[in-house]
Order: sequence, then C-alpha cells, then structure tokens
Amino acid sequence: MTQKNRVVTITLNPAYDMTGALADLKLGQVNQIQTGQINPAGKGINVARVLSDLGAQVTVTGFMGADNSASFEQLFQDINAQDQFVRIPGVTRTNVKLVEKNKRVSDINFPGIHVTTDDVDKLEITLFKLAKTHDYFVLAGSIPPGFPPERCTAWIEKLQRLGKKVFFDSSSDALKAGIVSKPWFIKPNIDELSQLMGQQFNSVEECYSVITSPNLINIENIVVSLGEQGVIWLNQGQILRAVPPKMNVISTVGAGDTFVAGFCWGVMQEMPKHDLLRFATALSALAVTKINVGLDNSKNQSQIESKTTVTEYDIACHQLNPDKRGEIR
Repeated sequence: MTQKNRVVTITLNPAYDMTGALADLKLGQVNQIQTGQINPAGKGINVARVLSDLGAQVTVTGFMGADNSASFEQLFQDINAQDQFVRIPGVTRTNVKLVEKNKRVSDINFPGIHVTTDDVDKLEITLFKLAKTHDYFVLAGSIPPGFPPERCTAWIEKLQRLGKKVFFDSSSDALKAGIVSKPWFIKPNIDELSQLMGQQFNSVEECYSVITSPNLINIENIVVSLGEQGVIWLNQGQILRAVPPKMNVISTVGAGDTFVAGFCWGVMQEMPKHDLLRFATALSALAVTKINVGLDNSKNQSQIESKTTVTEYDIACHQLNPDKRGEIR
C-alpha cells in the first residue's frame, strides 16, 4: 500500500557544496573569500529538503562515500528523511561554488566517487523495494563515474510500468539516456534543451515550438526553465507559462531543485494546473533570495504567488492567452 505524500528522491552523485563569496573572481590570481560555508548537497537531496519542509514523508537514496557521510546523515535526521543510501568505500566529492558581488556564480564540479556494477545492483534492489510503498520518485542530478546511463533508462521504464510517477531532472548523457524511457516529468533549462536537441535556442518563442517536437512526444510533462523569465510547461498539448515578480537575487543555487519539489508537492496535493505552476514558480523565485536551500517564510511565499502570472500559449495562433484552470493528468 502506498501513501499520498510519500516520495523517494534519488541522488546518484551527491556532493559537499563549498560556497564562497567574493567581490570579483580573478582568473590566474589568488582570490580572497569573504564568507564561506560547506553543506551536504546534491539535486535530489535539495529536492528532499524542500519536500520535507512542505510536509512530505521523504526517503532519500543513491550512492554515498562511507568515509565522510556524517554531515549527510545529520541532515537526513534534521529533515526527518529515511536514509536508504548505498554506502561505497571512499569519500563523497566536494564541489566549489564561487559567488561574486554581481551575483555571477562559477561552479567547479568534481566527477564523484566511482561506482561498481555491484554498487549499481544494490541500489536497484533498494529502489524497487521502495517502489512497493511509494508512488512518486524524483531522479535528479549527474551520474558518477562507472554508472552506465542506460540504467537510468531501464529504471525509469520499470518504475513507470509499475504505475509510478518519475520526475527526472538531469543533464548531458544522463538526460539523453533518460528521455528515451519517456519520464513522466523532465525539467531542462534552456541550455540543456539546446544541447539535447542539438540546436541553439535564443528566444522563448523558439522553445514553444521545440517542446512540441516529435523527439519529446509522449513525455507527459515538459518544463523548460528560463531563469528570471519564468518557466514553460507543456502538458497534454497545453502550454502554460509562469513568470514570477522581479526578485532580489542572492543566489540561484537550488532554485531549480526547489521548483521540482514544489511541482511534485503540487501534483501530490492534486492542485489544479494553474495553481500548481504558480505555486512551484513562486517557491523557486523565493529560493533565489537566500543562500540555503529550504523554506522559511510562508508569508513571503504567498505574496510572491499573488504576483506570479500564469498564461496559456495558443499553439495555433502563436500567442499567450489567459489560462483556463485544468486538472493535471
């Protein structure tokens, strides 16, 4: 038996995020960090944090280095998440994020801990054991060395055959492999969409046409992130666009993961489409106003929701129209 608010997040390649703030990044020189912090992170883990704050019962799984797992374990306790990570000998990677005064963020990402076939098989056993009691799965982030991308394809296909809803948010080879299995939900940003389709998109209008292309047919929910310009969502032939109010951006780290969490929560709560997209978009907009991932001010959330516009794109007429409320299918 499954429960409505139970969700599994899968992070195949977690990391400690070392974030440093500085005035300007000068290449080839010594740079002085003004403030810094280290947090256990990973796209699926970020999604789990927000979902837990929203009220979901979260189980986290994936691969994790056994030698430096303490901070992750403490985080899972703090957010009341069930820890089902497969431990691997070695250390979980540390990634570096440099945030400049002008809000530009430079990421230095390391490849991650190497996984073996046995490690992958152990995770697969864990995953499908969890499928007996959970209906929602979020597979997010990059893949570690040694992990065959086609396993993403196989897992998504099997989970969906079992009637599960799979939210898939990845990039590069993992994204290309994963969409073959037609996940229930994908969320590329405009650069990832360009890479996926093999062509550069320079406008929102170009995105409208490509997300209805045959290459992406049968993916029930396609969301394209446009940064401060909001998001586009294609579902059952209907395209909606949400645009949040202008925000005072502190950091964009985790904003996309916050959107995925908000969207997943909205689906679990059976929100009407119009309300769901507004909720997830506002949640993501609020995330850029702070450094840490997670929710902390429901009043601000409500204010941003009230200022977030949602419109429907008329494919035949190539124009935006006020949206009619509908149910997600």
